[in-house]
Amino acid sequence: MSEPTPVIEIRNLHKAYGALEVIKGVDITAHSGDVVSLIGSSGSGKSTILRCANLLEDSQQGDILFKGEPVKWRGSGLHRHPADFKQVLRIRTNLSMVFQQFNLWAHLTILQNVMEAPVTVLGRDRAEVEESARRYLDKVGIGDKCDAYPAQLSGGQQQRAAIARALCMEPEALLFDEPTSALDPELEQEVVRVIKALAAEGRTMMIVTHDMKMAADVSDHVIFLHQGLIEEEGSPDTLFGAPKSGRLQQFLSSTMAA
Repeated sequence: MSEPTPVIEIRNLHKAYGALEVIKGVDITAHSGDVVSLIGSSGSGKSTILRCANLLEDSQQGDILFKGEPVKWRGSGLHRHPADFKQVLRIRTNLSMVFQQFNLWAHLTILQNVMEAPVTVLGRDRAEVEESARRYLDKVGIGDKCDAYPAQLSGGQQQRAAIARALCMEPEALLFDEPTSALDPELEQEVVRVIKALAAEGRTMMIVTHDMKMAADVSDHVIFLHQGLIEEEGSPDTLFGAPKSGRLQQFLSSTMAA
């Protein structure tokens, strides 16, 4: 029986900003239902990998495949760019990203924020989208905030609205870039509970996080990045319980002490 096609596959990814190479050849695979967490110090390349996977950043070398379909490129090196805009749009809408800063539109209500992309980008029926949006806002626990504006919500509520917005695109996978790092501990737990519930549902997710407890609780696979390379990877039990790399041991001891 053949191995199922991964939802996201990254092969030998390289990313540079001018002469500075920040990703130096990374391989990552996420199958349907997998939760893959990326951990590591600031500057290790975690968020850059996520942005490259979602084609928000151009990589200089390597392959990115979505459900077995490779991204088409033109040019090479620092002049390499995606060749097919329609493909980029299709991949982006299927890999919904939740950012550290919630990126909600201040002039729209929470319901309008969640509905905007499915209606304007995907061209879906407004009444159907509204029904879905209300359902997802209920799901993340802020169904009563539909008519509020972002400034009227706490940070935790705004991030949950951002998650509902990502879900309303009905994506194949969710990408989380430090979803709790802008929140204080109490509000952080509101968001962690939502992410845990999504993991329990079998959602495919890639999560960049500084929260080691969340990574241990929700992940099927954890990747520790150091200076643009994968230093160590494995199951949460192995990585957090019996780390082999001295760098990972040092990282975990400093994180747990913080």
